[in-house]
Amino acid sequence: MSLILKKCIEEFTERRDLAAGDAEAFLDAMISESDEDLLASVFRAWNEKGIAADEIFSIASVMRSRMVRVTPRHETIVDIVGTGGSRAKTFNVSTAASFVVAGAGIAVAKHGNKAATSNSGSADVLSALGINPAADPQTAENCLNEIGICFMFAPNYHRLSATLATVRRGLGFPTIFNCVGPLCNPASAPHQLIGVWDAELVPKMADALRRLGTKRSWIVHGTDGLDEISLTGKTLVAEVTDEVQMFEITPDYFGSNSKEHADLRSTNTDHSATMIRNVLTGRPHAQGAEDLVLMNAAAAYSLAAGGQPAAIFNQLRESLLSGASQRKFEQLAEAIPA
Repeated sequence: MSLILKKCIEEFTERRDLAAGDAEAFLDAMISESDEDLLASVFRAWNEKGIAADEIFSIASVMRSRMVRVTPRHETIVDIVGTGGSRAKTFNVSTAASFVVAGAGIAVAKHGNKAATSNSGSADVLSALGINPAADPQTAENCLNEIGICFMFAPNYHRLSATLATVRRGLGFPTIFNCVGPLCNPASAPHQLIGVWDAELVPKMADALRRLGTKRSWIVHGTDGLDEISLTGKTLVAEVTDEVQMFEITPDYFGSNSKEHADLRSTNTDHSATMIRNVLTGRPHAQGAEDLVLMNAAAAYSLAAGGQPAAIFNQLRESLLSGASQRKFEQLAEAIPA
């Protein structure tokens, strides 16, 4: 297995991409390898070469074929997820937006993990919020079908390795697994809002998702560095159906006129959890925090249910202020307490 990885390092150094036919053997080699230095060298050579759309597709295809699956009974399901790696290091916006969307009646099958390249991963912040992120797949399925929201902790569904996770956390930059993870939703969510850390990844991720299959999804990158829809500037969007359409949006797309662009960064997991609690209970530290959550929630909702983004944005604000989002949070926390 080590020989496979050493050969890949040579290929990447010479700017050659991983061949589709080698993806499964390569993934098995990465999973079984115990030499952290060798794994780190693979990731560094890959990062220097750049990640290709075909590589994202082929690795995601293998992981999808092997993953543990959740069976939803809802016809309409959405996932809101970021790749991580954003230089903006905001609080966990996609996690907060998931409760808003679920509170408005759209089932959310959220897939995520602990932080590898961010201040706080979705699993980390859910634990800080009093929710057990590592509930077993059957419990997650029950939550999705009975409550309308679940969290699927990636290690429970995908056979990777602790060594691989350790190496990723120590690198300081995102890897291919940041790309393929969001494409491997165990509930096979037909609608996804996926934020990426680099504008160059938007068309690559979109091409991979189109080939993997989706009903209607967005790949987004905020030009201010967010791996989500931006409150402060333009957002690059790839809409994926059976084709890919590229365009840009601004906060005006949702009718947001928030002028309050206070610092939305989180310093750590507990800080992010506090910011989420404040948004869900109608006490955001800044109006911008609420608007950022609502814009991402509105995009996810519209992907699943259609409608005009500005109207949905206002509808979700009313739902948030009514306490519906907080009640959905409380239901999940009661079902799977940390």
